[in-house]
Amino acid sequence: MNQFPALDRNGIRQDLLLIASMIKPGSRVLDVGCGDGDLLKHLTDKQDVDARGIELSQRGVNTCVSKGLSVIQGDADADLLDYPDGAFDYVILSQTLQATRHPKTVLEQMLRIGRNTIVSFPNFGHWKLRVQLLLRGKMPMTGILSNPWYDTPNIHFCTIRDFVELAELVGARIDKAFALNENGKPIRLNLHWSIINLMGEQGVFLLQRRDS
Repeated sequence: MNQFPALDRNGIRQDLLLIASMIKPGSRVLDVGCGDGDLLKHLTDKQDVDARGIELSQRGVNTCVSKGLSVIQGDADADLLDYPDGAFDYVILSQTLQATRHPKTVLEQMLRIGRNTIVSFPNFGHWKLRVQLLLRGKMPMTGILSNPWYDTPNIHFCTIRDFVELAELVGARIDKAFALNENGKPIRLNLHWSIINLMGEQGVFLLQRRDS
């Protein structure tokens, strides 16, 4: 658990490939917190999507623009309000939910502006994190959660079970759900949520509004 999920031969993380597999070619896509634009670039080149991105860091925006991507600097907590209802077929938040100030509001806004919402996040309920906390008595660090507690952008750690409850709270329907192992590959889901929560290093969810 000391490395981020493995890259495929094209240099993109396995969890991002899983997200890409949920998106229909030719769709309108907004990637919130798109980082260096690896997912957007893949979707543009391989799936012919109308890809847009929001990224907080200027470095990330510059990198995305250098790749020919349509990305603006913005904050998920503040700037999603500016988009009209149903503006996109898919809105993606990859490995960013835990870094937002108001996760519930961000998720509500994503469900409002996207017909489909895809969220991935590190699962703080994973058994290795629990063992680290139990045995060492200190906040765990992993390849995905790699910052010490005093210098981390992550301010709202959650577990897979926490997210399932949040989805219910905001009126979202879970269309697909995956728990990923330390290599970024899906594990079996024909188990109780408590077991999934224990075994999955990451959660990936495809959501829709219940009224859609």
